[in-house]
Amino acid sequence: MITLHGRATSSNVQMVVWTLTEMGLPFSRLDVGGAFGGNDTPAFKSMNPNGFVPVIEDGELVLWESAAIVRYLGARYGDDQFWPVDPAKRAIADKWAEWIKTTFVPAFLGGVFWPMITQPLKDRQPQALSANIEKLKGVAAIFESGVPAEGFYGGGDVSFADMVLGTYLFRYFDMDFDRADTPKLRAYYDRLAARPAYAEHVMVSYDSLRAR
Repeated sequence: MITLHGRATSSNVQMVVWTLTEMGLPFSRLDVGGAFGGNDTPAFKSMNPNGFVPVIEDGELVLWESAAIVRYLGARYGDDQFWPVDPAKRAIADKWAEWIKTTFVPAFLGGVFWPMITQPLKDRQPQALSANIEKLKGVAAIFESGVPAEGFYGGGDVSFADMVLGTYLFRYFDMDFDRADTPKLRAYYDRLAARPAYAEHVMVSYDSLRAR
């Protein structure tokens, strides 16, 4: 039984929960972080000195960083569909999984999502937000260029890369702002949203994160 530490409203935790569910791995999840607290205790920091979620315990292994957890689960428990044996095939998917963390996440979460969610309307800086939205359009166009015409980054079914790439798309498409025209990316998101595990564990309300 794998133990997952992290609140359900964290997108990084959602990535791991979705992975565990898609792979059919038994796990238990403990509410940690955010309003639940518990991530600044000596016990938690002995597992992750950064004090961030998610953290998993799998036997004697303790692991943090969401994408590293997904890759570990794929390498240890996944089949060739989820974690391709061919290094070249795996690398093609993995470059996009790496790209989203280094490029898309800073542009979307840092530049658009968190300013819109955590700043009251009266405190927002419209010019800065507009500039960030325009920058995000260019990043989204790069994402569009790599989306499979049909299916997923694993081919006919999902792979480890879809877990990392797909998690952020719920908030991206759910939020009300001027997005780039990316029909292939939207179709990919719609395919993800049709998966029961994605709908249950990723399409989670983030209203509790909003500024009051």
